[in-house]
Amino acid sequence: MTEASLQDKVAIVTGASRGIGKAMALGLAEAGASVVVAARTAEPRGTLPGTIHETVAEIETAGGRALAVTCNVREEESIREMVNRTLDEFGAVDVLVNNAGIGGYAPFLQMTLREWDLNMAINLRAPFIACQAVAPIMIEQGGGSIVNVSSHAATNIFSSTLGEDHDAGIAIIGQAYGASKAALERLTWGLAAELGPHNIAVNALKPLRPVATEGFRFQRPDADFSTWATPEDMAKATVYLAGQDARGLTGAIVTAEELVRRLGL
Repeated sequence: MTEASLQDKVAIVTGASRGIGKAMALGLAEAGASVVVAARTAEPRGTLPGTIHETVAEIETAGGRALAVTCNVREEESIREMVNRTLDEFGAVDVLVNNAGIGGYAPFLQMTLREWDLNMAINLRAPFIACQAVAPIMIEQGGGSIVNVSSHAATNIFSSTLGEDHDAGIAIIGQAYGASKAALERLTWGLAAELGPHNIAVNALKPLRPVATEGFRFQRPDADFSTWATPEDMAKATVYLAGQDARGLTGAIVTAEELVRRLGL
């Protein structure tokens, strides 16, 4: 796939103020898309770098088009306002990347109901709302592409790679996070079948290894990041998936590293 394939397309990326979402937004813009950079962080925080405006500035400096939209994906109205702002500014929605997420790694017996609900609200409920908001627009336009960002936690139990002690064995944690991502993959599969007749591709993308983002570094300052992945492969794979419709790759659960390697991206 060449960069020109996304020329004149409009993409929404949630959680794009930093980390994987920012890399995805930059990659889509480089490939020619106008990008809506959506996240909660509009002003700098003392603990974490990155804002939606900084991501937009980088895109515009490189010659791309972008719009910063403050969005709290826990709120349905905020998601629908994000979509409305996209239509007002660019007149279309061709690509939706549901990247915004939250991790919850407390052991099951210590996990609160609030933690469980928060993981489900952000990692599963929000993508459902966003997909439902953009699908009618894509149907009217004749097609589109939805990319749901999953995790290796959907099919694997988190291990001691999250800590300093590499001889501690497997730590069975992260039930809320893993369950939410497993459900997101099932939703992806189902939506691909249901929206396929409208020429909408729906795929799930995840890294093969943990990705060393700003959020993870802040959350786990004790971790050894030497073998972790960077957001680069996730960005390349997202650009490829964004160029798909139902006549191409759809209904797939793919890892970024494998896709990049097989396609030579």
